[in-house]
Amino acid sequence: MIDPELLEILACPDTHQSLAMAEAELVASLNAAIEAGGLENVGGAPVEGPLDGGLVREDGSVVYPIRDRIPVLLVDEGIALPLGK
Repeated sequence: MIDPELLEILACPDTHQSLAMAEAELVASLNAAIEAGGLENVGGAPVEGPLDGGLVREDGSVVYPIRDRIPVLLVDEGIALPLGK
């Protein structure tokens, strides 16, 4: 979904850790939570509309949404993940 060369230079806007494509299973579970209305972003706003994909921070604690094939790399738009995801 994202050019591998671009992915190599993208980084978390908060910690500058590297990012990796989210697995399809994770994106599906996030989309299910969005549809159920139970998912908030780091900024505290409800996440609306399904994700096309996501970029997971190296430590696995945040995923940044991809919408319309564009990564949304804004700190407040990140979605916190339980550790170990």
